[in-house]
Amino acid sequence: MANLNKVMLIGNLTRDPELRYTPKGTAVADVAIAINRVWNNDAGQRQEETTFVDVTLWGRQAELAQQYLNKGRGIYVEGRLQMDTWDDKNTGQKRSKLKVIGENMQFLPDGRGGARRQQDSQQGGNGGSRANQGGNSDQKQGATPAAAEDFSEEDDIPF
Repeated sequence: MANLNKVMLIGNLTRDPELRYTPKGTAVADVAIAINRVWNNDAGQRQEETTFVDVTLWGRQAELAQQYLNKGRGIYVEGRLQMDTWDDKNTGQKRSKLKVIGENMQFLPDGRGGARRQQDSQQGGNGGSRANQGGNSDQKQGATPAAAEDFSEEDDIPF
């Protein structure tokens, strides 16, 4: 049977990234993301739900997150789920927590009207850059939207 462990998240940071280094010198950053969901219930009333997710970034991505991201900033993360387990020192009980190990990330505008993007451009940073763990800068960073005349009404769309 095939297995798949893939997560894609878009949200806003709830705190500044926390950077540390392993004894071998590898950078590790922990970030927390708030992801909002809005829907209408059966009575037509607007409902909101926020999910908080912890993400761990490694290597160059961790350093970039610490350098360019701060609380409130938008982020797109691709990664995988990992279950951490430990013994609680106070109660002695087994504890566990599901978190995301970030494999790719992309900086997004913040929720405050893009003020951070302007600051980044003044400092020579690129608020819209994509940071890949392998550091491969040959990949496309984004695309230009297609012109309206490139689409045909006769295209078969399966949904």
